Amino acid sequence: MKVRTLSDFCHIIFWRFKVNYPHQYTNLNNLTMRYAIPFKDIRNKDIAIVGGKNASLGEMIHELGPLGIRIPDGFATTAEAFRLFLKDNNLIDSLNKELKKLDTKSLDNLPEIGKACRKLMLSGKIPDAVKQDVLSAFKELNNGQGFSFAVRSSATAEDLPTASFAGQHSSFLNVAGEEKILEAIHGCYVSLFNDRAIKYRIDNGFDHMQVALSAGVQRMVRSDISSAGVAFTIDPESGFANVIYITSAWGLGENIVQGAVNPDEFYAFKPSIEKGKKALFTRRLGAKENKMVYAVGTERPIVNVKTSPMEQIIFSLSDEEVESLAEWCFQIEKHYKLPMDIEWAKDGLTGEMFIVQARPETIHGKDQKITTKEYKLLSKADPITKGKAVGRSIASGPVCIIHSVKDVGKVKDGDVIVADITNPDWNAMLRKAICIVTNKGGRTSHASIVARELGIHAVVGTGDATQKLKDGQMITVSCIEGDEGMVYDGKLEWSEKIIDLQKVPPTKTKPMFILADPSKAFRFSFYPNEGVGLLRMEFIISNEIRIHPMALADFDKLHDSNDKKSIAAITQQYPDKKKYFIEKLSESVAMVAAAFYPKDVIVRMSDFKSNEYAQLIGGKVFEPEEENPMIGFRGASRYYNERYKAGFGLECEAMRVIREDMGFTNVKLMVPFCRTVEEGKKVLETMREFGLERGKNGLEVYVMAEIPSNVILAKEFAEIFDGFSIGSNDLTQLTLGIDRDSEIVSDIFDENNEAVKSMLSMVIQSAKKAKVKIGLCGQAPSDYPEFAGFLVDEGIDSISFNPDALLKGIENIALAESKKHTKIKN
Repeated sequence: MKVRTLSDFCHIIFWRFKVNYPHQYTNLNNLTMRYAIPFKDIRNKDIAIVGGKNASLGEMIHELGPLGIRIPDGFATTAEAFRLFLKDNNLIDSLNKELKKLDTKSLDNLPEIGKACRKLMLSGKIPDAVKQDVLSAFKELNNGQGFSFAVRSSATAEDLPTASFAGQHSSFLNVAGEEKILEAIHGCYVSLFNDRAIKYRIDNGFDHMQVALSAGVQRMVRSDISSAGVAFTIDPESGFANVIYITSAWGLGENIVQGAVNPDEFYAFKPSIEKGKKALFTRRLGAKENKMVYAVGTERPIVNVKTSPMEQIIFSLSDEEVESLAEWCFQIEKHYKLPMDIEWAKDGLTGEMFIVQARPETIHGKDQKITTKEYKLLSKADPITKGKAVGRSIASGPVCIIHSVKDVGKVKDGDVIVADITNPDWNAMLRKAICIVTNKGGRTSHASIVARELGIHAVVGTGDATQKLKDGQMITVSCIEGDEGMVYDGKLEWSEKIIDLQKVPPTKTKPMFILADPSKAFRFSFYPNEGVGLLRMEFIISNEIRIHPMALADFDKLHDSNDKKSIAAITQQYPDKKKYFIEKLSESVAMVAAAFYPKDVIVRMSDFKSNEYAQLIGGKVFEPEEENPMIGFRGASRYYNERYKAGFGLECEAMRVIREDMGFTNVKLMVPFCRTVEEGKKVLETMREFGLERGKNGLEVYVMAEIPSNVILAKEFAEIFDGFSIGSNDLTQLTLGIDRDSEIVSDIFDENNEAVKSMLSMVIQSAKKAKVKIGLCGQAPSDYPEFAGFLVDEGIDSISFNPDALLKGIENIALAESKKHTKIKN
């Protein structure tokens, strides 16, 4: 929605916050005669008087302070003070005259016009009446203590749900003393005519002279000797609403806002907050290369310094602090009834946390996901560099390396802008870009926010893009691989397909996912599905953990070797090496559990073969050499065997943490390659020893039906397990006696073979008689409509698909169910 006037803006805000007009105008009469108002006297309904940022601070102090949420005290200058500044200095006509010269189509003369407007604003003096009110409010706030303050701009057309105005106006940090406070307020006034702010108003349909500027003067939180950051009450990438996303780095929070550091990242789960469970479920360590601190012995109030090696390898928030902060963010969202973008800071002197800003999230808060575009790379290549993915698409274009706003003339439409970091002065340049790549920054950085607002993608925090890439070089930037964004040399080929999710037909047979990469879970949760029928633990162990579980369980017994040194380096933050495995595994699985909650997420316990386990760091010491690992020491046989039992214990503890501590009771467990009923009983007893008891707290344990013995003795297996998941690949190879890895006999491998289908029919019917659940995980139902028809006719409960096959699979299920219904009807 475009907002053309201040009246339009106020109408939107009043409606969103359910404020009625008569009360608003009564309050205007009370407050507009004042030039400086303490935060405690301000409410959200006062946006037209003190701007969105300051109105929100006053609202939180009044409404959320009683809940224990700390907001630093302060005061705000009013819109009327700004208008008096313009009037007393005779600036209105002069500013209008300059703005009328602006070429609003090409904006070629924007730097010239902006500079002239700022010069006019700088020439003005703050009126005595405004000074008097400001200094009176400042003395009351400072109380002779010599505190330091932040002075931030808050426009009366700022922080509305459809436009963020993020970074358009100026803020001043570590400001002390009456004269410096007045100078900073004047600086805020001037910043209303920053080039970027002028352009932003044009793009969003605001009348320049209808926007007033309020300055918020707020006590500084000493995060310069602690940490600060940004939080979203929604996942900023996917728009997934059930999480709180928190970023954190050492020093003042400005570095995160500007994208000057790669911060720590944390995810907390909202339903766990409501239940009083552990809400923090995923942490990612950022490099945190710099920190912004108070300057000493210089005229500059703040300065960036390098962080120490120790600061870079430890988290800048404790788990307890993340939990507390997440709960505050959750309360703020509940109060505003909107997804929120929140800035926070921790005081290094007192150890207390504070909320310093809160505004509506402007991208996903208004999204209605009806269609999705699927991309697929058709070319294969190794990436030049990697970073965090922002958005989800692919683009190719020439590199344009930007160092400062002076490079504006270099940028052409369709360029890939590559920079160390971006800043708000570059917004005009960024609008020409097809995508953005930066060395520094995280998902809450300026580059990320602008990319989302422009509807383009970005790869941030690569660390080396400006060194690896050259001006004019043709590259392809891909953000379809989940959490990581990739930059490739040259123009690669890819396909695009638009999918209308509203047109996906409902089915009685449950369509579920086969997943391996947790970083894609939030995005896939928006697809039509009934949960995850198979989450492969092996991917997480090989990609996130990388170390053999037994090498962590028996770390002290390892002989000195290169592997032991590698393990020590990777796990240096963990004196107890076992905790490394438990945390990494539980956090990765929890990402999927959160994405699909409260739908089932069935986690298969590890199913590496011995030769695959041996490839993990430290693995060769613990793994036997087998002639045929495919039918050797794998699956259930490992779990109770002393050669691996301690490693299985780590897997079990991670699952216990997810279900018991975090409250993800939608996580079910599955035992693979269980050869006999007796072996199944041994596994269940071993799980019970490690704190996972079938039936306790609703725990369901399934077994893979992938060995003929599982089919023949399905009745007996159903007595000790809660259901079956058919592994069609292994069942096919073991029914037909085919090594599916052998190219020589691969042409005989066929799930449609009558012997295989007889096996499938037998196990499905046995499960039905035993009244336990049964599903199938595999590619065949999406590849072959007739195979899907066979499973539907047999009455299977669910079919799980790889993500790229899900929609085709649902189509095949719907067709099969329709034919079945027609047969029954006739």
